[in-house]
Order: sequence, then C-alpha cells, then structure tokens
Amino acid sequence: MSQPTIESILQEKRTFSPNAEFSRDARIQSIEEYQKIYDRAAADPAAFWAELAERELHWFEKWDTILDWQPPVAKWFVGGKINISYNCLDRHLTTWRKNKAALIWEGEPGDSRTLTYAQLHREVCQMANVLKQLGVTKGDRVGLYMPMIPEAAIAMLACARIGAVHSVVFGGFSAEALRDRLSDGEAKLVITADGGYRKDAIVSLKAQVDKALANDAVPSVTNVLVVKRTGEAIDMESGRDRWWHDLQQTASADCPAEPMDSEDMLFILYTSGSTGKPKGVVHTTGGYNLYTHMTTQWTFDLKDTDVYWCTADVGWITGHSYIVYGPLSNGATSLMYEGVPRPSNPGCFWDVVEKYGVTIFYTAPTAIRAFIKMGEALPKARDLSSLRILGTVGEPINPEAWMWYHQVIGGERCPIVDTWWQTETGGFMLTPLPGATPTKPGSATLPFPGIIADVVDLDGNSVGDNEGGYLVVKHPWPSMMRTVYGDFDRFRRSYWEHIPPKDGKYVYFAGDGARRDEDGYFWVMGRVDDVISVSGHRLGTMEIESALVSHPAVAEAAVVGKPDDLKGESVVAFIILESNYTAGEELEKTLKQHVVSEIGAIARPGDIRFSDDLPKTRSGKIMRRLLRNLAAGEEITGDTSTLQDRSVLDKLREGA
Repeated sequence: MSQPTIESILQEKRTFSPNAEFSRDARIQSIEEYQKIYDRAAADPAAFWAELAERELHWFEKWDTILDWQPPVAKWFVGGKINISYNCLDRHLTTWRKNKAALIWEGEPGDSRTLTYAQLHREVCQMANVLKQLGVTKGDRVGLYMPMIPEAAIAMLACARIGAVHSVVFGGFSAEALRDRLSDGEAKLVITADGGYRKDAIVSLKAQVDKALANDAVPSVTNVLVVKRTGEAIDMESGRDRWWHDLQQTASADCPAEPMDSEDMLFILYTSGSTGKPKGVVHTTGGYNLYTHMTTQWTFDLKDTDVYWCTADVGWITGHSYIVYGPLSNGATSLMYEGVPRPSNPGCFWDVVEKYGVTIFYTAPTAIRAFIKMGEALPKARDLSSLRILGTVGEPINPEAWMWYHQVIGGERCPIVDTWWQTETGGFMLTPLPGATPTKPGSATLPFPGIIADVVDLDGNSVGDNEGGYLVVKHPWPSMMRTVYGDFDRFRRSYWEHIPPKDGKYVYFAGDGARRDEDGYFWVMGRVDDVISVSGHRLGTMEIESALVSHPAVAEAAVVGKPDDLKGESVVAFIILESNYTAGEELEKTLKQHVVSEIGAIARPGDIRFSDDLPKTRSGKIMRRLLRNLAAGEEITGDTSTLQDRSVLDKLREGA
C-alpha cells in the first residue's frame, strides 16, 4: 500500500436534483424507487441478477447454479449456455430493430457509414466464417490492433460468435507494447489495418504489427488480417498476411452463434499494473453480457430513439462495454468516431453531435478539460439541443469541470452521470441513475443496484462519514474479472489480499481511495498505488521506467504522476545517468522520444529530472510517494522513517 492514510480535502456542497419532466419518462423515476431496487438487490444479490438475466437476455440453456463463490473465484450462471454476439445481433432481427441503425460511423476525414442490425449481423457472420477459414477455433486468442472503424466492432463480435477470445490492443501503443501483449496472450491471429486517421495524420498500424512480429517474436501468430482504411502502401508478407475485403466478400453470411458456457472466456484486456508487466484481465461471457446490458440501460436511461455516443477507443474497456456490447445488446444505436479534436477542427465533437442528433454523450474528464481550454465559442456555434444525458468516465472529475460541462454542453438541462469503474469490474460500479439520483459535482454518487460498496481502513473496518479510506466491494457481481491471464496468484494478491477478510468474508480491493459523505455518496480520490492516469489512460510506472532504462544513458529511473490541469496527470521521470553521459536538454529530448518509440506517445514524460540518487528505503525500494510530493512542488508529507538518506531529497529539491 503506497499510502498509510488518505486525507479527504474536497468540500463540495452543490446538489442538482433530476428534472421533474425527465424523471417522469425515465426508467427509474425517483431516489425512492432506486432505494427500493437497491435494497432488494442487497438482500439477495444472486436472486436479483438471476431475475434480470432471465428477463433481459437470450439463453440457449438456462443455468443450474446462479452463483458459485469460492473466494476469490466467482462463477455466474453456471451451466447456462449463451452467446453475446447472438444477444447483440440475432435476437433483434426478429423485431422492428432489424432495419434500425446499429452502428453509425464517422471517419476523421468526413467519410461515414451506417450499419443496420441486419447489415451488421451479415458482416459479423461473414467475418466469423473468415476466422474459421484461417483456422481460428473456440478458445483461440485473436489480437486486434485497429483504428476506430466499424471493422473493429465487427471483429470483436465475430470472435465472440465462434467462441474465440479477443485481445484488443490500443492503436496508440508501440510495436514493443503490442508484441508483449500478443506474446503473453499467445495470439493465433492478428487483425489490423493499413493505418487510421488521428489528429490530421495517418497512424501506420500495419508497420507496427510487422515490427512486433519480426524475427518470429510471437511464434503463435500464423495469420495477419488487414483492413484497407487509408490506402497507404504497406508490406504484405506472403503466406501470412491477407486482405480483410478479399476474404470477407467471398465468405458465407450464414454462421450460427456458438452456444458458450456462461463462464467461457470472452476477452483478455491488458491493463497496467503498479509493478511488473501489464495484467491480462480476463472477462467471461454470461455475467459480463448481463452487467453491461443492465448498466447501459439504466445509467443512460436508454430509449429506442436515442443516438448514443461514447467517445472512448475500442482499445480500452470503455469501448468494449459501452461502445460495443452494452449498447448493441440493448438494440441501441451506437455511434463510433475515428477522430479527436485536432488543429484542423477543434470543434469536431460538436459537429458530430449536431450532424447526427446525438442524445447521449459519454466522454472523459480529460476531454472536458481540453474543451474548457478551447473556450465556449466552439460548442456555442453548434446546435447541441438534441443532447439529453451527459456522461463522464475514466477518472474523478473535478467540480468546476463538472459545472462547465453541465452549463455549456448540457445547457443546464442534461443530467450528468459520473461513472466510477475499472477494466477489472467490467461495468459501472458507482453511478447516478439520471431520472432518480440527485447529483453532486465531483461525486460518482451511489452504487449501482447489486453492488455492495464500502470505504474501509487497512483492517477492513468501515470508516466514518467523510473519512478517507479504501474503496472495496463486498459481494461478487456478474461482470467481475475472473483472473489475470496466466497468473492466478497475481490476481489473488492484487485484488483480494490487501484488505483482510472479516468474518471469513473477502472484499475486492479497487486500489482507489475514497470517502463517503453524510448522504452515503461516494467521492473517489484517485489511485493509492503508483498507476498514473494520463488523459484517462492508466499507465503503469514500471512500463515507463523499463522503457527509460532500456536506453544506454539511463542507469535507473523512477516515474510518478504530477497533477496537470489538462491531462489529469502528467508523467515526471527522475533519472540517474550512466557515468559517461551528461544531463542536458538534448538528452532530455532523446529520452522523451525513446519512451514514445518504446511504449507510445501517451507515455511521453512531460518533465525529466536528472539526479545522482533517488529516495529509497533501507531495503532499496524507491519511495515514489516522496517523488510525487517533489514533482508537484509540495512539502514532503507522511512517514519518512524508512528513508535511507534524507540528503537525497534536499538535492532533488535544489535541482528541480
């Protein structure tokens, strides 16, 4: 644990009640109704989820056991047979939704496509048959390294259809980061594109795949499937590389969905840990399908007329749960956008809202901070009157950014759903329900029904109102991660052993600090470990440090996050040089670029500080907590009794 105590300093008293007209038409219409549902779920969570699973999803065979809980192993709907691709597609084809828009896609250059449920079903079936043709069978892992194009969603649904396990890697990661993830997951096939468009430039993806697979670095990969997006010239290796469109157009559109055991693996998604290599978070099928379905439906108060837009990338859990699986399982219209605000069009998000009449807009606090910096003129020049719900995801949002979002984007009429959750949880854990929950700027409010959350001390005792502590979940939920791929011990240590069980009851440790106020509202205070959240991306310090140390000039490196108005946090690196190198601006530039080439641009240090030594404990562990104080220009706080050499701090402060 990186902090012995957590101090609660944010004081926010403003409260916004749901609009009466909005509540009248909402799925859940009052805080009293929420409380009734919550209490019923808390009294018997398994029965609550079983009732919803039976009502909301299609099962080929019903389960024998709702929940088998052998801490820390949870199995939901044991013996049930289900297919998430079927729930997202096939079952809508017998209804009027057959010809409803499932995916609306807008490319950064302005090209666009709309796929109805019938059209999406056809393309997914064809791609599923292509995967079979290339030797992919149930249980095989398929790596995806793609831009934000419809084929990314099609590939995910095609894998799920035949029981293959997808592992999506964010297209901004470097070849080395891609190689590590493909290798750890033992991917059999990789799906990519020649490139994609981002910030007025072409991002060359196929070249990165070639680099990742060079010299047989990932021997499990036998085929690479390439989508033609940009048309740029790329190398195609004979016998290994194939064009998506060549195989897709000749493939049969008949591919029945494979009945999967509820606990069959659906996907692996790598997330940074505070130490060591990235963790392959494993999610399974039935529980994840149910939980993303229900959280999408209730948190966004989903209507058949909604045009729903989540601005995340499919490379992150938000893209999995709330661009693809949650919305499509509900028969919603989900919008995908390839681009981001950029020099040629800083107001592009508002163009998309206006063009498609977006009604639900879900984005990250880091994006909201960027909007604020750009000013009110851009959104005010567009018609945003279609919006009815705003959402935020990725990190705690500061109250003033929340207020700007509420006033400028929402015109003071749209409820804001500030959601707290993680890759590991699969779906929202704390969230307002927009027709029911009074909101407070900066608070993720209350647990979703069925989630038993608490704030505790290190001994597992609940703390008092407005006292800082550790956020935990006290009962299993359907979309919880099942393990770390290939490393069950790491799963147990990381999530289930930080807080000791009380009365034999295990709790899930989220790794975040939080407080609960006098109304029971949760205020998440950020990570208690060393993960840095840059623009909503959680980056492990170990990966960045490893990248720095791989440069011949660097003897040792320690990386911490420093508060940043725009990004949430920026990366600060403290570096000890090899004796034959000299600190200077040129070397600083070189090292920043080295991190970009090793990991990706999102990990670029904003600041590099050279030093002769680093603050360490007597056992040799770097005390990053003290480096965070230094990086932020704060006084050193907390216990320094284990510090080996206090003079190191003074030298670092002098050199800042």
